Amino acid sequence: MLFLVAAGLQLVFGVQKILNLACGSFYALGAYAGVTAVTWALGHGLPAPLFVLALLAGGLAVAVIGPPLEWLLRTIDDRDESFQLLLTFALVLMLEDVIRFVWGTAPVQLRGAYLVYGQVTVAGSTLPVYNLVVIAAGGLIALGMGLGLTRTRFGRIVRATAENREMSAALGVDRRRVSRRVFTLGVALGTVGGALVIPATAAVSEMAIEVIVEAFAVVVIGGLGSMRGAFVGALVVGLLKAAAVATWPEVEMLAIYAVVIGVLVLRPAGLFAGATS
Repeated sequence: MLFLVAAGLQLVFGVQKILNLACGSFYALGAYAGVTAVTWALGHGLPAPLFVLALLAGGLAVAVIGPPLEWLLRTIDDRDESFQLLLTFALVLMLEDVIRFVWGTAPVQLRGAYLVYGQVTVAGSTLPVYNLVVIAAGGLIALGMGLGLTRTRFGRIVRATAENREMSAALGVDRRRVSRRVFTLGVALGTVGGALVIPATAAVSEMAIEVIVEAFAVVVIGGLGSMRGAFVGALVVGLLKAAAVATWPEVEMLAIYAVVIGVLVLRPAGLFAGATS
């Protein structure tokens, strides 16, 4: 689900040119909202195998914060990157306090949901079926985004705005409307990603910071502004984390940083530099 967070970051940067550190907070909010939605739905008679629908509903519901946050960030469209980073990091701290106020400081998790679909043996390894569900969901979302950006009128407008905002505005594109929709989509990608991953882990108020670091690692590896880069970067980071956890857990983050440093030295713009959204 790291791809969804990075994809939202790429979309927002492509259209608004804002480096949005708050992407990790959207992920955390989605995780907590997913727990709340599933707990409520199961308590009101939802069959356990359908809990994924409640997860998605909870994640999407949190995306309503997108338009007001976009209105706030619209004021810094033309400010320098340092100011953008400071303001979006302030949002991270504020949303972290919101999480603590609403859900408390204790870790929150879904008990039993992770194995509700059972397990399957693949190449001699036993995997929860839910892992495959998440992989399939991520793939479908990535495919849908690809088709939406290349085959729809709105996708063409988004790509045109990302390429040249002044020219698209001169051609009659309502930049504010496009920015609002794109930012809300970016928020929804992050919240849905957090909601889908929560059955496999526990939600903690500090999880946003870890996700921010990993999302920016994905962006550095893939290239800022490239959706293909976000997909490949997320794949690289995910495989590195899995390999490190299985062999040498102490170097999990070190391995990611080593790859990031290598990319910055050999290809500073990223592996897919110039490949726009």
